[in-house]
Formats: sequence, C-alpha cells, structure tokens
Amino acid sequence: MSTSKKKRWAALLAACSLLLLGQQVLTMAPAEAAATFTDDFNGAAGAAVDGSKWQLETGDNVNNHERQYYTSGTNNAQLDGQGHLVITAKKENPGNYNCWYGRCEYTSARLNTAGKFSQAYGHFETRMKLPRGQGMWPAFWMLGGGNWPTDGEIDVMENVGFEPNTVHGTIHGPGYSGSGGIGAAYNGPNFSDDFHTYAIDWAPNQIKWYVDGNLYQTRTPSDLNGNRWVYDHNFFLILNLAVGGYWPGDPNSSTQFPQQLVVDYVHVTNTSSSGGGRTGTITGIGGKCVDVAGANSANGTPIQITDCNGNAAQSWTIGTDGTIRALGKCMDVSGAGTADGTAVQLYDCNGTGAQQWVVSGAKDIVNPNANKCLDATGNSSANGTRLQIWTCTGGANQKWTTP
Repeated sequence: MSTSKKKRWAALLAACSLLLLGQQVLTMAPAEAAATFTDDFNGAAGAAVDGSKWQLETGDNVNNHERQYYTSGTNNAQLDGQGHLVITAKKENPGNYNCWYGRCEYTSARLNTAGKFSQAYGHFETRMKLPRGQGMWPAFWMLGGGNWPTDGEIDVMENVGFEPNTVHGTIHGPGYSGSGGIGAAYNGPNFSDDFHTYAIDWAPNQIKWYVDGNLYQTRTPSDLNGNRWVYDHNFFLILNLAVGGYWPGDPNSSTQFPQQLVVDYVHVTNTSSSGGGRTGTITGIGGKCVDVAGANSANGTPIQITDCNGNAAQSWTIGTDGTIRALGKCMDVSGAGTADGTAVQLYDCNGTGAQQWVVSGAKDIVNPNANKCLDATGNSSANGTRLQIWTCTGGANQKWTTP
C-alpha cells in the first residue's frame, strides 16, 4: 500500500474510533471500526485484479441499452503498476462479439464481489478519476441479490459524460427503481480532471452519501412514499464503465476513445463514520423482555423471553458493528447455523456472521448470514420461551422493540 493510501485509511479508522469512544451511554463500547474489505490495486503493470476479491462479468446489457460488451481477462481491466485499477472502454471488437443491437461496437469491463464479499452496514469508499466524453457511464454501486429491484440497489456514485461536473447517489427498490430511483446529485469540479473520493455511511434505516468527505444526501424509510426499505441485508460491490444507454445516451463524434476509469482504492469498514449505538431492553411478543437465562454469562447460555425485571441480563447494546451484546458477550446463532429452529445463545464476541444482526424498519431482527429472523419459539409469550432463528414471516413472535 502506498504511503498516501495508508495515511487516508488510518485517518478514516481513527475518526471512526474517536466517534465510537464518544458514545458514553453504552454499557460497553462497540468494537472499533475494522477494515472488512481492502483493495489498493497494488501489483505489476498489466496484471489482472485479485481473483479472490473480484470476478469479471461478461456480455452485453440489453436492459439499459448499453453499447459495450464486457470482457474477461486484462484487455479492459488491469493494474497499472502504480497502485491503480484501470478499466478501459475501447471502440473495438477483437472477439467479434454480438450485442443486443448486432455486432458490438465497444468493449469495457464490469467487476463484482458476489460470492466473495458482501456486507450489511458500514462505511464504503472508493477513490477514482472518471473518464470523460458523451456516452461514458462509470459507476461504483452495490446489489442486495439477484432479484432486482426487490433485493435493492445502492448507487454510491454514478456519472454520465454529458455532466462532467455532477455525480449522483441513488437507491432503487420495489416501487422506486430505474428512472424512479430516489437520490440526489452533487455538483463540483470536473470529476475527470483528478481523483475524488465517493462514499456512503450505511446504518439501520439510514444511508448517507459523501463526495470528498462532504455530506450531500441522507435517505431513510420516510423518503420512500410508503414503499419498502430493503437495505437491511448484505450487499456486494460493483465497479464498471458502461458505454451508452438510456441515461447517458450513445457516444458521438466528439467522444474520444479509449476512455479510462482509474480506481485508486476500494475500502470498506464494518462501522460507519457517523457512529451510533444504543443500550436498553428489547421487548417482543406479549411485552416480554429478551433475557439471558439465569443471568449466566457462560458461553452457550440460552437467550429467552421473560417478564421484564430491569436487570443486566436484559440490558442489550445494539452496537454499530452489527452485534447485539449483554453481560459482555454477543447474541450468537448456535454453530453459525442457517436452518429454521437453530437456537440463539450468548457467546464470546468473535466477529463472525453468526453474531451479525440487522434491525429493520419493520421491527424484525435479522441475521443476514442465515437470512432468518429472531423468533420466539412456538409463537409463545410464556416466560422462558427460547429464541431461535426462523424464516421471516412477519408474525408477532418476530417483532421486537429495540432501544
């Protein structure tokens, strides 16, 4: 990692840590912001991207009427030997590729982390220098799965070449997708002239967008006109440079090729820089409190519901790192299981997916690793009813009021 990148990354982690230290109301401090995904694109000139982090998509895109064919290999995506990934759009067709409109006129690249890295919540940031010209469409964005738009889309940064001084941040979901996506624009310098940072802070029921550290947009469920907020599960990352399409329009005689999207880094932490965290009781069906059985802090102690009594076994910290903690330990899915009926217990905090929880706007508490909801067994409100994970049903035994 270059010295400048190390300094930027260290500064971000330090800022997040300071914010967390300021949360004096917590019964225990959430974990400091930790890097969960880092690519500084170090490597020899001409080398391919790290295959353990990224995969290259191939083919065209009829849905947006884009003009390019995305290729594999290093023809359109390679390291430059100076700590950058260079995605190059070319006016060529060396492979005699066919697109939705006939013989393809352009090639480019699109990379994603599906199956390699995904995360719910945190700080997601890239530093890039954008291409220029009519028809160029670079983007750093995220998808919540393969069922679009139901699974959600978060566009951290998009630019269309006819607006060289403007970038856009947008969310797409059920009832607000495509041209109906909800977002805002940031107006600044010509983003093709130099590198700039583009980031989001993503927390429960809130996403904030930044350019060069300047907050320009915040979105919450109240912005969706009654539609569903679908940003409470893991999303994977995408980097691409499209050519043409409905939004940017096609290249014209003024567009010079090749064009390059130069990416300095992609960094993700497990805690947003805006901080947060809260402590109190969690109540569920019948008004009963989530409770550590017997107030026992031993690993494997069952978590249950019982009458609220105000003791420490019912005091839960919902941390900014995705954990839910009591008695100095974490709410944990036994054995990192994903099956319906897997017990929920107390266990040493270890940073695994079995201890990651998302509190949704619908009052679900979801374990993204299993894509299941915290559930009171048997739809019962009786004292001592054990908690488990179960397919989300919307039932009363899966609704929780949190601090």
